[in-house]
Amino acid sequence: MTYQEALAFIHGTYKFGSKLGLENIKTLLSFLGDPQKSLKFIHVAGTNGKGSTSAFIHSVLVEAGYRTGLYTSPFIETFNERMRVNHMLITEEELTRFTEQVKTQVDRMVAEGYQHPTEFEVVTAIAMLYYEAAACDLVVLEVGLGGRLDATNAIDTPLISVITPLDFDHTEYLGNTLHEIAFEKAGIIKQGGITVSYPQADEAMMVIKRRASEEGNTLIVSDFDQMKIDDIAFGTLHFTYKNSQYTSSLFAPYQAENASVALDVITCLTAHYGFAISHEQVREGIRKAQWIGRLEIVSKSPFIIIDGAHNMHGIKGLVKSVERLGKDYRIIGVIGILKDKDVDGMLKLITPYLDGVITTKPDNPRAMSAEELSKHLENVPIIASYERIADAVEKIYEIALHDTVPTLYLAFGSLYMIGEVRHVALLHQ
Repeated sequence: MTYQEALAFIHGTYKFGSKLGLENIKTLLSFLGDPQKSLKFIHVAGTNGKGSTSAFIHSVLVEAGYRTGLYTSPFIETFNERMRVNHMLITEEELTRFTEQVKTQVDRMVAEGYQHPTEFEVVTAIAMLYYEAAACDLVVLEVGLGGRLDATNAIDTPLISVITPLDFDHTEYLGNTLHEIAFEKAGIIKQGGITVSYPQADEAMMVIKRRASEEGNTLIVSDFDQMKIDDIAFGTLHFTYKNSQYTSSLFAPYQAENASVALDVITCLTAHYGFAISHEQVREGIRKAQWIGRLEIVSKSPFIIIDGAHNMHGIKGLVKSVERLGKDYRIIGVIGILKDKDVDGMLKLITPYLDGVITTKPDNPRAMSAEELSKHLENVPIIASYERIADAVEKIYEIALHDTVPTLYLAFGSLYMIGEVRHVALLHQ
């Protein structure tokens, strides 16, 4: 099997859909020798902030000398981003080797009458083999969808279950109320662990508290009354949490909250599990943390920023960033959105801050066409519409030749779009 054949096998399983449930993944993992049982986990669920919070935790642990895995989804530019150890992406050779092992057991499952695993189940199984072979001290494991029935929940009790901000997304799978969504997310909380949660709305917090109590978990809720942004600029965020000062290159205001949740996780690892992590290692880990696609500057001339805001909570965070940082700029939005999102709600929040819009289409079967998206835009000039993302980015460079005022080109709306924006912009460097 070649690397391209491995990717073709993985992506070929997309046709088996997204089936929430643990029976299939547990069968697949058992056929592989249950690699997950040799590993320790920090399990991260939530609607937004999962990736950034996981990246902060991962960076601190690596800084402290622990061999640390990181599992995230989706990828922004290359599939290999989804699995890494100590910041290094899984190599093509490793991905090919572990995919071959998984494919052998998938074929066995089908031959024995089991359902064919879904794409996410296959990828999760590959990741478990990878982290086992890498002899990770700890794996930061991001949930794919929901929590309770997500394939990542095939693990035993994690050292710490982490719940990042909860809001409405994937309601067709997770429910239409915060209570229902919190029930699914809190399903990662297992007997005898520790839970760290972002301070949720009361309706969601009640569910998390009950689940933690039922499973005998100590529950720590991050205290944002003890968090303060000291200074913020494009590229740098200075903040204080619990009387200690930190600096982050992830500079959106919401990153101070994500980092604070991560800091509480690190405190639990040292206080409850005996991990040796100094305050200086924590500070350096927060400073060095990187996470592409979240208010990331991908070009300074023209000034292009990409952001993965793809639901209401994400758009609210983006609006706060624009309010705080974008006052001195004309702002041109480059927007692509999936049609199963709250398109009108998202646009209503963000368009008052935009001076013009270029619409495009994310690389996903659920994407709304650029032309259709244009019909949803009101009270903002539509500069152009392109089905191809690369054409939309090239339009930025064409417009920028004639800029007479400081202009920020802000690409957002779907994680399936911003990777291509990033790629094209970096080719121009």
